[in-house]
Amino acid sequence: MPQMGESIAEGTIVRWIKKVGDSVDRDEPLFEISTDKVDAEIPSPAAGVLMAIAVKEGETVPVNSVVATIGAAGEVAEVPEVPKVPKVPEVPKVGANGAKTSAQADGTSAPTVAAPAPPSTTNAALAAPLAPAPQAPQAPQAPEAEAGGDRHKSSPLVRRIAKEHNVDIGQIQGSGIGGRVTKQDILGFIESPSDSRSPDSRSARPASEPLVQDRPFTIGAAGAQIVPMSVMRKKIAEHMVLSKRTSAHVYSVFEVNYSKVDQIRKAKKDDYERSGAKLTYTSFIAKVIVDCLRAHRTINASIDGDNAVYHHEINLGIAVALENGLIVPVVKGAGEKNILGLSRAIQDVADRARAKKLNPEEVHGGTFTITNPGNFGAQFGLPIINQPQVAILGVGTIEKRAVVIDDLIGIRTMGYLTLGYDHRLVDGAVADQFMADVKKGIENFDPSQV
Repeated sequence: MPQMGESIAEGTIVRWIKKVGDSVDRDEPLFEISTDKVDAEIPSPAAGVLMAIAVKEGETVPVNSVVATIGAAGEVAEVPEVPKVPKVPEVPKVGANGAKTSAQADGTSAPTVAAPAPPSTTNAALAAPLAPAPQAPQAPQAPEAEAGGDRHKSSPLVRRIAKEHNVDIGQIQGSGIGGRVTKQDILGFIESPSDSRSPDSRSARPASEPLVQDRPFTIGAAGAQIVPMSVMRKKIAEHMVLSKRTSAHVYSVFEVNYSKVDQIRKAKKDDYERSGAKLTYTSFIAKVIVDCLRAHRTINASIDGDNAVYHHEINLGIAVALENGLIVPVVKGAGEKNILGLSRAIQDVADRARAKKLNPEEVHGGTFTITNPGNFGAQFGLPIINQPQVAILGVGTIEKRAVVIDDLIGIRTMGYLTLGYDHRLVDGAVADQFMADVKKGIENFDPSQV
């Protein structure tokens, strides 16, 4: 179990990507872990055959514990004893038939009911379960094999995502070693607006919606399914409740005209793509936010006990929706970057967040956060402040609307921005002055900055 940061003492095995007997290459993803800081796929430290697994999915062990053994083909390996982190005893639950369920040695409760295997490949798991999942018969793997027996290189997670979205992996150009289709490849394919994809794939269940049948569950009153929260979900819950209890949340909503930004983006996005960057609306918003934070230091602050900390550096948190949760990687030194640098940095941390390649220090140290519920069509949101920061920006959907311009009705590209702020430090006048400058900066964006 690797140590993913100085303050991390233990980790939970979320999923084994390889099973006993599988061949594995050096640096090939071997298993997935979850800690109180970050989730990550862990690469194999050596090439060989996975001889034994000492820690099962869902178990938590101290860092530096041996979790598996890799050896040569035919070699016999002993499973080492691994110290498990003690689990909190569970209170007996009452099942649907009124019988009490008893706690088991592995920390689950009985009776545990495994959901039936999905009837078709389109209902297969999109997200890797964060608790032990029962073994089910494998459904036919139609999308991953081509005529002639050629098999496209991909991980089990990629194949699950492909089945969930009804995507033929053969349509995707892999960027991994030997043309391997990576998780980043398939997520980019799914997110890109393409007429070549079937309506079923475009209307498939969102990536952030967990499937209950992927995890063991107990039966509660009236047949309700009781599913343990994942490590990440528990940490999100703790952080959100702490923030609501800590900060005096207040919100201001501003309508913004993105028409000029839209024109600049259309003119420059091809140039950015040739430079390996995506010029998105978030790029423009981030640049304006950075400029305005320099002038409004109270917004780029945090609270430490009875002290207000006004930060010199601007470290921009970017909320990224994952398959089974949310994470906020931080673009460090955002105040020193131009719009091209911000575009590259935002794309980089978002891609590595989805691929579970972030380091613990990359999700800490933010001074201001941007979240984008508008990706899913929300007009605006009321986001919860990311502690210990004092403000967060919610970006609503950007779309063409009819607006009144000089007593005439015109069509413009519009959207709402919401600033959530902590009234313990930020007064309404300060917040609204900041947002007025943000609105002005977007609506009058200087094309020479792009």
